[in-house]
Amino acid sequence: MKKIFLAVLMALCTLSISAQSSMTDDQVMAKVAQMNAAGKSQAQIVTQLMQSGVDISQIRRVRDKYQKAASQKNTLGMKSDNTGTRLRQQNGQLNRRNNIDNSSTYRESSISLDDDYTNYDANGAQAPLNDKQKDLLRQQEIQDMISNLDDLTPKDSTRLLQLMIQQQQDRNKPRIFGHDIFNNDKLTFESDMNIATPQHYRLGPGDAVNIDIYGASQKSVTATISPDGDVVIEGYGPVNLSGLTVAQANAKLRRTLGSRYRSSQIKLTVGQTKTITVNVMGEVKSPGTYTLSAFATVFQALYMAQGVDDIGTLRNIKVYRHSRLISVVDLYDYILNGKLTGNVRLADNDVIIVGPYDCLVQITGKVKRPMFYEMKKNESLNSVIKYAGGFTGDAYRKIVRVSRKTGKEHTVFNVSEFDFSSFRINDGDSVSVDSVLPRYENTVELKGAVFRPGLYHISGECNSVHSLIEQAEGLTEDAFTNRAIIHRMKPDRSLEVLSLDLEGIMSGRVADVPLKENDVVFIPTKTEKNIKRTLTIRGEVLYPGIYEYADNETLEDFILQAGGLTDKASVAKVDVSRRVMNPKATEIDSIIGKTYSLSLKDGFVVDGEPGFILMPYDEVYVRKSPAYSDQQNVVVNGEVMFPGTYTLTKRNARLTDLLQAAGGANSLAYIKGARLERRVNEDERKRMETILKMAQEEKRQSLSSQLLSSSNTASAQLLQQQQQQELNELKVPDYYPVGIELDKAIKNPESDANIILREGDRLVLPRYNASVKINGSVLYPNTVTYERGKSARYYIDAAGGFAQNARKGGAYIIYMNGMVGQVSHGAKIEPGCEIYVPSKLTRKWTPAEYMSMGSSFASLATMFATIWSILK
Repeated sequence: MKKIFLAVLMALCTLSISAQSSMTDDQVMAKVAQMNAAGKSQAQIVTQLMQSGVDISQIRRVRDKYQKAASQKNTLGMKSDNTGTRLRQQNGQLNRRNNIDNSSTYRESSISLDDDYTNYDANGAQAPLNDKQKDLLRQQEIQDMISNLDDLTPKDSTRLLQLMIQQQQDRNKPRIFGHDIFNNDKLTFESDMNIATPQHYRLGPGDAVNIDIYGASQKSVTATISPDGDVVIEGYGPVNLSGLTVAQANAKLRRTLGSRYRSSQIKLTVGQTKTITVNVMGEVKSPGTYTLSAFATVFQALYMAQGVDDIGTLRNIKVYRHSRLISVVDLYDYILNGKLTGNVRLADNDVIIVGPYDCLVQITGKVKRPMFYEMKKNESLNSVIKYAGGFTGDAYRKIVRVSRKTGKEHTVFNVSEFDFSSFRINDGDSVSVDSVLPRYENTVELKGAVFRPGLYHISGECNSVHSLIEQAEGLTEDAFTNRAIIHRMKPDRSLEVLSLDLEGIMSGRVADVPLKENDVVFIPTKTEKNIKRTLTIRGEVLYPGIYEYADNETLEDFILQAGGLTDKASVAKVDVSRRVMNPKATEIDSIIGKTYSLSLKDGFVVDGEPGFILMPYDEVYVRKSPAYSDQQNVVVNGEVMFPGTYTLTKRNARLTDLLQAAGGANSLAYIKGARLERRVNEDERKRMETILKMAQEEKRQSLSSQLLSSSNTASAQLLQQQQQQELNELKVPDYYPVGIELDKAIKNPESDANIILREGDRLVLPRYNASVKINGSVLYPNTVTYERGKSARYYIDAAGGFAQNARKGGAYIIYMNGMVGQVSHGAKIEPGCEIYVPSKLTRKWTPAEYMSMGSSFASLATMFATIWSILK
């Protein structure tokens, strides 16, 4: 969490605003924590804090306060960890820093695109990310902004455009070999602090020394060389050691303390070393002065400066000490050969100068590492190829093309392989390595019906068609040997075709044909092998489908291959349809197919041609026996002697047959009220679903019209929800009622009232019900006792009479047996029936219709006024 706080606060330091903040430092930290927990990006946190009035001075104060506390904590931890040990620890700057406040490129009035991309180490020190890390963060921010395009402010849109432009510019930058070596955080070039101290190491202020006296006297002194160059030895006084090497310091101590400790040995060792100050200048990303450990090298100093910039040299880095050149570093020697030549150990006030490159060359094409390379002026083309990792396997090596800018125009050199070492490279040269030609030398190709098709080398053993086929281990069984072809390339690389009598060549009857380079020999396959021949069987077999044709297969064999006949199959009629093929026909024939009908017994043909041989593409149809039928069950419930499930015994079984099978009706049954429920079959279900969809669409249109005419939005929405729920609940039922008159069917079994049953029917015989139900548009829907001879009006009056919106002439009666009758047509009241009075259809006018009517009335009024004025 502390890292996140410091990261955001450091990013804030790059902004400038004149608003004054009323927030305390603790409130600023709490606000940052709150926004970070909400998952906001650093850019969003920056924007909101600045809008809240947090100014630069307060941000810097909070940042410095936090860094000071973190530094004290780490210092205390270091001291406690080192108690009792003489091992050295890394000192100086441990991480790359970018001093934003003091940088000459810092501008208070603007924000760099990469200001938000700042990393912090465990000590709270600011460590800017390398180019690769910045690119990844930039890509992530672009993706986040694109995914929230609708929420972008104008400022965010401007930043998105800038980020995309920056990303494209970074992609277009030349990729120079070695320039990213100092962008690897795992390659810090830190020196080993616990090596044996070199005897030529010069002591200076800040060095911790251990003086051990052993022998006749035992004593150890640990001291740090003061800024004056002295160490204080207890009982003796100060001794000046600054500027001496370790060997010289040992000699001086022996001379100085020898008279006091004559019978003892004196030895000086170096503990924690001092830090040195090194200046890194020139073409580096972060030039400046760096505090490093005394064992730091040139590479570590360059790492701290974040490496060279786009024009910095890697081949001629100079190190100066006391204004004298002491080393020249060539990083390519380290990268390519692992040599540390020139990577000297630095001293206090050393200056490292990184100048611009002398020669930059691009190499493209068929090399292992195509990119830009920095070259020295005396290096050759061969060096460029070596730096690029050498040629790839498909490179054309005889000639390499070099494009050069002469200052006036472009020039191209074709350098042969013998001149690679002598051809000198200039700055801006572009080297291109071509690939080999997509051709084969001294090669022929064999395709088609052979065991091993492919490319073959023309040699003494393989130089003709016969020897080529033998090399391919011969022809396959389905090879068409009457004719083969050779595609041969003419001198102008156009093709010609040669026909071969392959059978004659293989038998020796025809002269063999010699092969030429790039010949392609094609051996065709027999036509029937190229086209898959099939047989099809449909109908009452266990495994109907399409099967591969086999010669001499009989109908009996094919039926057995399909798993044999099912129980439903008819052996009296098996049909075989066959294609009519006449390749010599010159006109359309009216006959397009031929059918054979056969009978079977015990799996063999007894009526027709025994052993009927099938031909390719025949289709066999095994019909269902007309006498076969699955059990069809019906159900009878209610007041019968034996209710339950019964199986239909004949196709035209009727109501009375089912009632008779159930033992007839008992004494409680109300025969006139018997009803039939029929299960919906597939055809009926499809028809009902079509009607249901039409009804739903009509209801939706009516609902839309009501919503447009409604002035109360809340009521309209509630109405819409209710009616939408009703629409969703509409579905096709599994059963539907069938109106029957069982009493008439019993009285006259041969009449149409005795309907034919079908599978799934349910017959229900209810008890006598001496009541009548009144429902619909009546004042008080009710159920009353049945009274013989009373009219429908009597029962409606018993329910309070007609309602105001009742459609009196449309009342109807629903009987217990499922029949329906209109009251106006004289339908009689029966026990257990229901009288239903429908409502009048009401239509609400839409506002548009009211406006239209108003316009019409206004027009009429205008017309009447005009007529009246004329009459007057």
